[in-house]
Amino acid sequence: MPESDTDSRLVRLGPQDNVLVLATTVPAGGTLMIDGRQVALPKRLTLGHKVAARPIAAGETVLKYGAPIGIATEAIPAGAHVHVHNIRSAYTPSYVLPEAGGC
Repeated sequence: MPESDTDSRLVRLGPQDNVLVLATTVPAGGTLMIDGRQVALPKRLTLGHKVAARPIAAGETVLKYGAPIGIATEAIPAGAHVHVHNIRSAYTPSYVLPEAGGC
């Protein structure tokens, strides 16, 4: 679908991105148009937050600016908030601290 079928309050930063970035605050219950489909937001989202441009499968790489920013930890429906509750970072490796008393 043409980009015009997506709400002007959403910005796609890279052509292959699977997230869109809010250019303004949208209140809880507010709706957004994504690829011609209306999506209601269950909670208030502010400027800069991401929503799924399309369904993102668990384990799929999340792309913003065409770069991987995380891995989906669960299935994320189109229009859902994409944040630390449903992705893990792809920026840096995770480290496990040794147990107390260990070297």
